[in-house]
Amino acid sequence: MRLLSYRTADEAPDYGVLAADGQGVVSLSSHAPSLKAFLGLDNWQEIAAGAETAPATTALADVDFLPVIPDPAKIFCVGVNYASHLKETGRDLPEKPMIFIRFAQSQMGHGRPVIRPAVSDRLDFEGELAVIIGSHLRYAPPEAALAAVAGYSCYNDCSIRDWQRHTTQFTPGKNFPSTGAFGPWMVTREAFGAIGPQKIVTRLNGEVMQDGRLDDLIFDVGQLASYMSYFCALEPGDVIITGTTGGVGAFRDPPVWMKPGDLVEVEIDGIGVLRNPVEGEAPLKSPAW
Repeated sequence: MRLLSYRTADEAPDYGVLAADGQGVVSLSSHAPSLKAFLGLDNWQEIAAGAETAPATTALADVDFLPVIPDPAKIFCVGVNYASHLKETGRDLPEKPMIFIRFAQSQMGHGRPVIRPAVSDRLDFEGELAVIIGSHLRYAPPEAALAAVAGYSCYNDCSIRDWQRHTTQFTPGKNFPSTGAFGPWMVTREAFGAIGPQKIVTRLNGEVMQDGRLDDLIFDVGQLASYMSYFCALEPGDVIITGTTGGVGAFRDPPVWMKPGDLVEVEIDGIGVLRNPVEGEAPLKSPAW
């Protein structure tokens, strides 16, 4: 099953399940006010499975995609979590996951523009696997943490590299508006299957920039969710962005930065393609920093 959040033609936010024919969406908003809240229902999978074969309430071509979870309470990002990316950064193998935070207001959905901010031209791509939590987790071992995953999606954790490197803390470079692309939908964990050799590819204007496999993860999904459940409680709708593979623009020679007019795509086997154009923010008259 594939679940998504979107706006309809009248601009009303909604969410639902992709119809079995792939051409429409069946709204689920009568069951809970948001997809995050829906994932908190004990029988959400049963409800979604039943709706999947019902008549579509909206044609897929008519929806404006929102981030899969527009209002997550928490978005945890993991740095340097692919062996190929670790190699290109020259860092040592981490003993524990490297965690930083992204805010929900920095996100946008499939088809919406990535915005290069006025204060930098170093806008980089990072194709990633997003994990959506489906139940309460606290002090959970990896096996239980994996079982609590509701599903997976594509994510482009776009980075403003100079701002990311102002200090040892990544947060400033990871939270500019419209730099966290999330979508187009969530594929349920059962439908996606075990994480293994699935490919994760990032393309810029059709050219492959990143080409990796999910089994290149240093800390796997169960380990990440388990670790996070020890320092906080995870709840339905929380999102874990699991890290990016090698090939990011910053470590290319010469570096490759995204610019207005570009088209960036993240594709993961079994999920689909997250596609976003790149636009520029209006220049500032007198930047302070």
